[in-house]
Amino acid sequence: MPVVRDLRVLLRFRDFRRLLAVRLLSQAADGVYQVALATYVVFSPEKQTSPAAIASAMAVLLLPYSVIGPFAGVLLDRWRRRQVFLYGNLLRAALACGTAGLVLASVPDWLFYASALSVTAVNRFVLAGLSAALPRVVDSDRLVTANALSPTAGTLAATAGGALAFLVRVLSSETDALVVLLGAALYLCAALASLRLAIGLLGPDHTPEHRHPALGEAVVLTARGMAEGLRHLTSRPDAARAMTAMTLMRFCYGALTVMLLMLCRYAWTDTESEGLALLGVAVGVSGGGFFMAALITPWVVGRLGTLGWITASAAGAAVLVPALGLPFAVAPMLVAAFVLGLVTQSAKICTDTEVQFRVDDAYRGRVFSVYDVLFNVAFVGAAAVSALMLPPDGKSVTLLLSVAALYGAVALALLRRRRFT
Repeated sequence: MPVVRDLRVLLRFRDFRRLLAVRLLSQAADGVYQVALATYVVFSPEKQTSPAAIASAMAVLLLPYSVIGPFAGVLLDRWRRRQVFLYGNLLRAALACGTAGLVLASVPDWLFYASALSVTAVNRFVLAGLSAALPRVVDSDRLVTANALSPTAGTLAATAGGALAFLVRVLSSETDALVVLLGAALYLCAALASLRLAIGLLGPDHTPEHRHPALGEAVVLTARGMAEGLRHLTSRPDAARAMTAMTLMRFCYGALTVMLLMLCRYAWTDTESEGLALLGVAVGVSGGGFFMAALITPWVVGRLGTLGWITASAAGAAVLVPALGLPFAVAPMLVAAFVLGLVTQSAKICTDTEVQFRVDDAYRGRVFSVYDVLFNVAFVGAAAVSALMLPPDGKSVTLLLSVAALYGAVALALLRRRRFT
């Protein structure tokens, strides 16, 4: 099988294996931490969750990334990326321990959110750095396969971390705090794994000064760097189109995620524990879709191209989302979770590849940070729209049809662009 052969070749690259280990441990920790947050905010017995409450939680945790993201890009193009992985994961381990203490102390929600935000904010530096560093450890001929394996393997690691967190929560008495501490331990392991990479290996190539800029200087650099990064992106239309399509598809994914949370909590189960277990199954099924995307995307891209595969993915989602979702039954919706995992991860692999191929290395950190900001704004925006459209039990025909229409619009726009270029 060509994909298996290519993966074997990739894994022979020593530095690729080491960078992949950092990603797997980091994202497994993210999965643990995200499940801890979800169970604390959504599935705690004392909390009456609504779509608006979920949207508020997502806004608190994700919208600030729109501010942090640009700073991440500017600084990633100045700092050694290996050092970002080392110190970023060490910082997250320490902050996660603090969050666990706040959970045990039963502090007000705003203080818990502030602590959680401090952990997830560092994520912007680590994930953007992992994407920007990938072309430094593989050759250009295998970059598509690397993008299929590495981010998808990270997503699967996050899924596995989430599954482990579900298990720990079921078996332990001090549930949420213990899960957060498990995440902290994995962050520490990721930091230690980064020490196996040489300091200068991952770039960036142009680092004028190896120092942290002062706050005022960072603000100026951010404004200037973002303008330069966006100007560079406008001269790379294929990368810009892929990012736009991925942002809209991320919006669709976010809206359906909120719907799934409400269905698991209220429509399909009678208790919080049953809802949490069903959500865990849905996450695992979606992870199977991510894995399938990693297997087939390099082969399909070789025949359709990256933008062609994004087009086909969006078109498939436009048809299958209403077909599987409108019954609002558990089994068809789990199939839909698999399809959405496949579609979303396939589009992400293609978008990552377009950005890495088209964007110069000196701008790559800034462009990936813009990409990251768009991801989070789209997800939060989807949660806000869902809060307005979803009934308490999560069953909304209007939302499902609207998401399907948006998927269809993405496919048509890309198809039309391909015909006229």
